[in-house]
Order: sequence, then structure tokens, then C-alpha cells
Amino acid sequence: MHATKDNTSSLIADTIRRDQHLGETMAFHAAFNQGIPPCPCVSTNADKIDLYAHKLMQEELSELHDELEDDNEVGVLDALCDLQVILDGLWVQTGMHVVKQEAMMEVHESNMSKLGEDGKPIYREDGKIMKGPNYFKPNLKKILKEWRERNERT
Repeated sequence: MHATKDNTSSLIADTIRRDQHLGETMAFHAAFNQGIPPCPCVSTNADKIDLYAHKLMQEELSELHDELEDDNEVGVLDALCDLQVILDGLWVQTGMHVVKQEAMMEVHESNMSKLGEDGKPIYREDGKIMKGPNYFKPNLKKILKEWRERNERT
């Protein structure tokens, strides 16, 4: 299921108000006839998404690695921008753009719950951040369920 031409502009404008770059990515998808699913729909695009994600992400991660090794600030910036464009494209291709803000907030709150009782991070010997006593796993299933419930009524 894809947004119709009639509501694509409205969908893009609404998204730009919340997340400018994601909205710009949606405009790119519309201009290049890539389709913009109006709801989460991973299974309908799985083959295309899998190829897109693996090939492009690996290519850009490799570029980032090389630029970091070369201490090339411009190259690092370029690789980071390319990675972000790919990630935002994946948000759009999967239809997950409709829940991005809520999902990212949930993950952020979960990450912050890793702090210790004293409000400080807990580190393992190798520097990995450990989960504190108040850690909770992000409830992304709830976010998808609530989105579907809100949109079944409209």
C-alpha cells in the first residue's frame, strides 16, 4: 500500500514539520517514484529492502572506515551523510517513518535507564556500557500497536 499522489504532498509536509531530513527523504522517494508506504509494511518490500540495506550500508560503512583511518574530515562527513540518507530511506521504505519519533524516544528512554542508581554510567572493563538496575527494554511492539489503533479509527 502506497500513499496516493493526492496525499503524498500533505504526508511529506507533515513529516518535514516533525523531522526535516526524513521529510526531505520522502520528497526524494516521491520524485524518483520509489513509493512511500503510509503504514508499517516490511513484508511487502522485504527483498528490495534487504538488497538496499546490505549493499549500500556495507559500501558506506566501508567508506567511513577508510576515511576514519585516513583522518579525512570531509570524507567522514560525506560517509556519515550518506549513511543517514540510507537509514532515512529505510525508514520510508519500510513505512516505519510513521512511528519514527515515538520509537526513537522509546529507545532513548531505554538507553538512559542504563544509568546506575547514582545517575552515572556503569562500564565494563572493556568500556562497554552496562545496564543499570532500572533498565527497561524499549517496548516497540506497543508503539506499533498504538499507531495501528489510532489509524484504524481514521
